[in-house]
Amino acid sequence: MSATSEGSFMYFAFGSNLLRERLQLKNPSASFSQDYKLNFGLWEEHVETSWHGGVATIESCQGEEVWGVIWTLSNENLPTLDQEGVSHGEYSPLEVSVETEREAIRCRTYQMNNFHACLPSPQYKQVVCMGAEQNGLPREYLERLEAIQTNNYSGPSILDQ
Repeated sequence: MSATSEGSFMYFAFGSNLLRERLQLKNPSASFSQDYKLNFGLWEEHVETSWHGGVATIESCQGEEVWGVIWTLSNENLPTLDQEGVSHGEYSPLEVSVETEREAIRCRTYQMNNFHACLPSPQYKQVVCMGAEQNGLPREYLERLEAIQTNNYSGPSILDQ
């Protein structure tokens, strides 16, 4: 785990946790990579998720890049961040080097295990795009996110809660 100072760690967010309000629901201490690509899928071939479709993960891919946000979280929030699926074996914590304008920073992130490609729901894609825009990610990257196909799910979603 990449500690910044005693009691906290750095976390690289690239999916729905780009949106500050989403991350801070369970991780209130949150305050404001190369050779990986963003992909969407599930950890089992036929599994229902609260997002009604694939969710973001990163996968190793030479020459690709994933843009995201580096959050500083209190160590007290590590269990709630890990609730994203670590305890059930859906995700594995991963330490990555994130290139910033000033330096490379070692950060904790998560990679899906047993990946099965699956299009995201429009609602999940909306949250990812909102987070990218909220945090000022480059326009070109935002346009790539907006161009991602969805599964066209139109029923109730986690956003209704």
